[in-house]
Amino acid sequence: MRIRNGFMHRTLTPGRDNRVMHVTSVNLARARPWGIDGRTVASAIGKRPAVGPVAVHPLGLEGDEQADPSVHGGLTKAVYAYPSEHHPFWRTVRAQAGAAAWDAPVAPGLLGENLTLAGLTEDRAWIGDRLRFPHCTLAVSEPRHPCFKFNAAMGLAHAAKLMVQSGWCGFYLAVIEPGSIAAGEAFTVEPGPREVRIDELFRATGSSRRAA
Repeated sequence: MRIRNGFMHRTLTPGRDNRVMHVTSVNLARARPWGIDGRTVASAIGKRPAVGPVAVHPLGLEGDEQADPSVHGGLTKAVYAYPSEHHPFWRTVRAQAGAAAWDAPVAPGLLGENLTLAGLTEDRAWIGDRLRFPHCTLAVSEPRHPCFKFNAAMGLAHAAKLMVQSGWCGFYLAVIEPGSIAAGEAFTVEPGPREVRIDELFRATGSSRRAA
């Protein structure tokens, strides 16, 4: 896999994070049946952009659902965020595999994320950091580990392996202050303990949770 395409080492301009960080899309879905590898499973991974503000509750976003509470959802994984900076990579590999046209953009929510964010990547997100939006506050809690459902959603048999190898996993958020959130809103980061970054924890735990 060729992933040294400029994205692996992408960094934001120092001192400008708070001026570029914003929500590009808020995405929701209810669980529905998916036919995967000859069996039917429930999944809410294929999310769609919401119009207008969405209520944020301690267990997630209004109108959203998690099909498997054993691996998604709960107080520490109430909201899943993914950096839009990685979309060009996924657009390219999907086109190479024939899963999408070369000019087809990566739709918000395709990777299962509730929040598509701009300006905050895994190498700048630390466990315990607080993301302060205009009407709610969320805290970075842990990385996302992909499974076979991710492969199906992306149309790539090796999508989960690509996520593991690239380290572009996105991150879960806990709800600290409920409220609402909407596309276009800017946010700032209030530093937490700054002991473990998302990309570090993802790679440290990946060896024991290899993608299917």
